[in-house]
Amino acid sequence: MSRAVPLTLLNACHAAAPVLPGSAVFSHLTAAWVLGAPVSPALPLQIIVPPGISRPQRRNVRVHVRRLGSEDVVDHGGLRLTSGPQTLLDLAAVLAPDELVAVGDALCRAGHLSHETLGARLERAHGSRGVVLARDVAPILSPLAASRPESLFRYWLVASDLPDPEPQVPVFDGYGREVAHADLGYSRWKVALEYEGRQHAEGPQFGRDLDRYSLMAAGGWLLLRFGARHLHRRADVVDRVAGALRSRGARW
Repeated sequence: MSRAVPLTLLNACHAAAPVLPGSAVFSHLTAAWVLGAPVSPALPLQIIVPPGISRPQRRNVRVHVRRLGSEDVVDHGGLRLTSGPQTLLDLAAVLAPDELVAVGDALCRAGHLSHETLGARLERAHGSRGVVLARDVAPILSPLAASRPESLFRYWLVASDLPDPEPQVPVFDGYGREVAHADLGYSRWKVALEYEGRQHAEGPQFGRDLDRYSLMAAGGWLLLRFGARHLHRRADVVDRVAGALRSRGARW
């Protein structure tokens, strides 16, 4: 690459592809990032080559040896990548369960993964590293999750002894009209969870949030608001949701 070109992960993939074996496929965290999953775009590039192929010895390239089926490889933007299901299976061996759910949700949301395609891949994955975890999280994945924090919080609640939350819960007014929705919630007890990133502090978004929150309160909803500081406070999130549910008469 020319030094005048920014060394982004995507540019690095396009620069490396012509000098890698023709059977090489970008994989693991590299494939996940190119497909839009919430992982860090960091070197080294990760690739898979089939057995019997000489491993390329190149700086900032990590090579895995594995045999892939044609259905496990996709062309995306001119790059050969592992498919959404294959990428999730590969990452199940290296990611924590909550982060794996965040990746899986993002792949579902982007159309690279579905319960059907993942199920078909896991049927062929006997003995693969990470397959047990991949099978555990598969039923949890949802295209409705709009961000990594929402996915993390949902997994924490599902993995606890609390009732399972609903993603993107609609909120209706007294006339049955949908006036808002929550990132996560419990319609039965009218408890809602919202994750607020930096964009929620901006003028137009801040005003829209005020409208949503007041409409939700007027409809009898109890709203719990979380931010970046809570992404490393799993126990606090679960405890606060448990307290909110109990205050609404929930028992489990």
